[in-house]
Amino acid sequence: MKILKTAASAAAVAALLAGSAFADGHATTKLRIQTHYAPETVSGKLAAQYMEDIQTMSGGGIEVEMFYSSSVVKSVETFDAAATGILDCDMTGGGYQTGKNSAFQFVGDIMGGYSTPYQQLSWLYFGGGREAAKPLYNKYGMELIGWWVYGQESFASSKPITKVADFKDWKFRSPPGMETKIFEKLGAKPIVMDFTEIFTALETGIIDGADASGLANNVGLGLYDLVKYANFPGFHSMPSDHLACNKTVWDGMPEAHQRIMLVAMEALALRTALTFEKKNAEAAAELRANGVTLSEWNAEELQKFRDAAQATWPEFADTPEAKALVEAHLAYLDQLGLVSK
Repeated sequence: MKILKTAASAAAVAALLAGSAFADGHATTKLRIQTHYAPETVSGKLAAQYMEDIQTMSGGGIEVEMFYSSSVVKSVETFDAAATGILDCDMTGGGYQTGKNSAFQFVGDIMGGYSTPYQQLSWLYFGGGREAAKPLYNKYGMELIGWWVYGQESFASSKPITKVADFKDWKFRSPPGMETKIFEKLGAKPIVMDFTEIFTALETGIIDGADASGLANNVGLGLYDLVKYANFPGFHSMPSDHLACNKTVWDGMPEAHQRIMLVAMEALALRTALTFEKKNAEAAAELRANGVTLSEWNAEELQKFRDAAQATWPEFADTPEAKALVEAHLAYLDQLGLVSK
């Protein structure tokens, strides 16, 4: 109880610090936001553009202190740091919070579900996704502002990954949650580690490969300087990076500032999807020229993965919030013809 009171007090103080007023009476909002992306990656640069947008559109009324590469707390701790007032907003992803509630898997990365970022974003905005996700975030003292989805991820590997059978005994970095269960079923040996530890783990041979990010981000991280195999286009994972803010802080912000951040997130989502279509294609051409082997999976192997992934969803629908999200996803995926019959 004492811990809860302390956390609540910290959040209240954070709200007071986040919202103040200029001498002329105009409101100002000061936010501390952390992302797991490094500033030199494509996603890091897109995050910086979002911050510039909201500060400019607010006429300086929104001020952001931005932390990259999980420099304040570990990636998985960002959500709680925002909820308790150490930070104000979390710009990582819901998938890091599956240990808190399995429902976060279905706002973080459903896996084996949507084929494009546009489909996944349309679920959030038009398929009941935001309404289904709101109670989950609010339960933990946070408010979901929006998503930015860069598309399907590609592996980095020290050996070819061309079919499901290649996963046997493959040691790779995996984010926490449902992904570990799916790949264990397919014979792989997933190792959960922080995003910031991937390069060193590959360099030292602790892992054979990594599920890190999209192809262009992987290039930015230098992963293909170490290993020479990848798959493209990706298929296994399409994370929804989120912006989620301390609810007390969010509720204390002027409505105009809230609207700016919400609309700017929609702009970031579109910019991200379009940017990565171009950047991933450029990265693929660059990698091929540099001797990296890129494998494109055939329809039969892709379906094997989708079947394994969709068979795993019910195992994670074990809370009311998770069940609501799975039902919302399945209803929309059915409309899109993406559910295995």
